[in-house]
Amino acid sequence: MKPDQLATSHCSPRKGKEHALDAGKVHEFLAALPGWTTTSDGSGIEKEFRFDDFHRTMAFVNAVAWVAHVEDHHPDFKVSYPSCSLHYSTHDVGGLSLNDFICAARVEALLEHH
Repeated sequence: MKPDQLATSHCSPRKGKEHALDAGKVHEFLAALPGWTTTSDGSGIEKEFRFDDFHRTMAFVNAVAWVAHVEDHHPDFKVSYPSCSLHYSTHDVGGLSLNDFICAARVEALLEHH
């Protein structure tokens, strides 16, 4: 899959190490997602989003929750008044899978519309 196709793709069940992405693919997909970085141990990706007020922060959280529900792939959230940090990893593969990057791209697409 090409990085520009991530936001229009859908998650699928991925279990087992064979679905874990190698460092090359992680780097390729990160290049298509400005501001997203790998975690210090390389097992996840994360990004902090900042907003003008709590209402906008919570609207973002709810929109991301809907994406998570539809894709059946859920991030860890850290929510405060002006920001929300998201962390994606795929526990069933022990690291990063295509699903993490699909969801990150879908989050970015949410923000393009607002």
